[in-house]
Amino acid sequence: MTGISQYDDERVEPERPVPMSPWALERLPGDPMMWILITSEILVFGGALWAFAGSELLNPEIYREARSHLNVPLATFNTLILLTSGLFAAFAVRFGKAGNTAKTRLSLLSAGLLGVLFMALKIYEYSEKLALGLDIETNTFYTLYYLVTGFHLAHVIFGLIILGIIAAWPSEDNLESGTAFWHMVDLIWVIIFPIFYLMGQGA
Repeated sequence: MTGISQYDDERVEPERPVPMSPWALERLPGDPMMWILITSEILVFGGALWAFAGSELLNPEIYREARSHLNVPLATFNTLILLTSGLFAAFAVRFGKAGNTAKTRLSLLSAGLLGVLFMALKIYEYSEKLALGLDIETNTFYTLYYLVTGFHLAHVIFGLIILGIIAAWPSEDNLESGTAFWHMVDLIWVIIFPIFYLMGQGA
């Protein structure tokens, strides 16, 4: 008669993976810390734009007159430039995942050059305003105009540095993290553009 161990009839249940929350940062492409940075930056810009909207409600005539000096065609062209730059950044991620390093770097270079062009045109736009005597102390509109668009321009410069870094080390994680920041720069400008340049134009 063979002995039966008390453990023979015990079944070892495999460990079940803990379900991941749909809001988990690990689900996002790239480094989760980059997404924390992006979220914080969007909140900062959001607060600034709310302040701008509130100030306009108190000073509608000042804002209407101030907008008449903005170069809307130039800003529209610059918007298209930045969006096209974002498109090349997206191409870079696709080429990176396909293992085509040469096209990845070429796409990043194209995105970067368009970013530099955006920056140059923005500085030219500032020079136009300064030539008219419209500086940061002119009124509330131009105070917020220079602060918000200048802060955005600083992000463009930082984004160009990031594009240069990921072009040198185009790993998939670097590409997803770096281009996510660049797309954030695009998104914020797409919000800034109509609020500063287009609102009230038909009034």
